[in-house]
Amino acid sequence: MYVGWEVRPSLSVSQNGDRSEVLLLMQRYFECGTVRPDRSDRTLKWEVRSLSVLLARIVPHFKAYPLLSGKQQDFELFASTCERMARGVHLTRDGLQEIVRLAVRMNPSGKRGYDPARIIDSLAEMKA
Repeated sequence: MYVGWEVRPSLSVSQNGDRSEVLLLMQRYFECGTVRPDRSDRTLKWEVRSLSVLLARIVPHFKAYPLLSGKQQDFELFASTCERMARGVHLTRDGLQEIVRLAVRMNPSGKRGYDPARIIDSLAEMKA
C-alpha cells in the first residue's frame, strides 16, 4: 500500500570540528557511515542511514553495550523502529502511524523535518 511518506532511519553523532577524530574513530570502528559537515549548527556529523547496516552493526552493538545516559531510552525506541521497518510495518497506514508515535518520543529537543501531527493526520485521512 502506498502511504505517501518515505521513512528513513538515521543515527547520527555530532561534534565540533576540532573533535572530528571521535567521529572518524566511530566510522572506523563500525565500518560504516559518513562524516559530513552539518551547516545548520556548524558541527561535523557521523551518520548511518542504511536500515540493513543499522540492524547488522549499530543495534547489536548498543544492545550488548547499553548507553549510560538518557540516550538509552532513545536508542531502545530507535532499535524498535528499525526492527519494525525490517518487518515492513512502515508500509501500512497503521504501522506508519505507530512508527511516527515512537519517533516523536525520541530526542524530544531535536529538530524535525515534518510536524508529526501533520503526518498522523494525513495518514488518518487516507482510506483504510
